Amino acid sequence: MESSKKIKQQKKKVLLMGKSGAGKSSMRSIIFSNHVAKDVRRLGATIDVDKKRVKFLGNLLLDIWDCGGQDTFTQNYLTEQRSYVFGDVGVLIYIFDVESAEFSAEGTDTYSDRDLQTFDLIISALAEHSPGARIFTMIHKMDLVANEYREAVVKSKSAAIVARSGTFAKKIGIYATSIWDESLYRAWGRIVNSLIPNLDVVEDGLRDLQEVTKAEEIVLFEQNTFLTVTRVGTEIGDENPNRDRYERLSNIIKTFKHSLSTFTDSNSSHQFDSFTIKTRIFNLIINRLTFNTYVLIVFPPGEAELQCARLNILAAKEEFARIESIAEGADDDLTVFRGS
Repeated sequence: MESSKKIKQQKKKVLLMGKSGAGKSSMRSIIFSNHVAKDVRRLGATIDVDKKRVKFLGNLLLDIWDCGGQDTFTQNYLTEQRSYVFGDVGVLIYIFDVESAEFSAEGTDTYSDRDLQTFDLIISALAEHSPGARIFTMIHKMDLVANEYREAVVKSKSAAIVARSGTFAKKIGIYATSIWDESLYRAWGRIVNSLIPNLDVVEDGLRDLQEVTKAEEIVLFEQNTFLTVTRVGTEIGDENPNRDRYERLSNIIKTFKHSLSTFTDSNSSHQFDSFTIKTRIFNLIINRLTFNTYVLIVFPPGEAELQCARLNILAAKEEFARIESIAEGADDDLTVFRGS
């Protein structure tokens, strides 16, 4: 089937902000630089602005500005560098340290309310220079809060954040996160997923692949971060009770890749081509689909089904690569993959 949909390469300026020590650089290193949680303790404080360009799914470029959170730098962002920092912003991600003495939902004094005051000023600058930006916040280091108090803490602090969000209050995204579990992948996955243009074109191709492989579920991951791009599935796949399975898979596979690099003496995270699990009740394949993606497919058991799935993945690779090549600069029409 021919489609007239065209995919354009998009650039998004992403501001990563928050008080010094909130965990901004640590989470960026885990998600985008293949570090594991135990290794980020060695990271020092960010000085001024640390810029990193990340290519995501071929057609999305994220220009990540990791902004140092020391008071001197923040004051400079809000005054001398105001239009430079807050102009043309696609996304603001603000990190709150849940245990900080400067982040109190009650705000009984100036010091305890300081982090929210800074957030308020940043929101005002963003509304002035990038009113169309998307806002996400993370209540971070939730592992430091006892389980029985977490729900109440997140609820009260979320309400305080919304109250300070000005014109962005109705569309702000708030996530409770920790570098020690899958919550970090859940938050970043949802943020990046909301930025991917023309996702429906990719999903059309995945549905075709699902049909020819008789898959219960197909999940598409970005190859470097292993964040979930999107998924398609049947009613059986939708009945899976493990709602956090995508984020858990991201965490597990990133750790697996890190282990591969350790045992292969590689300086970067090792890229594997394929991973297969065969059981009496299902088959599972994680396979390289394009230069930028991996695909996970869960489908019926049997050796014949497994070999057919591998052939159909191979057949799909060319068309999904075409999607990405068009995204990277061509202006051709897109032919959506149809299996046979």
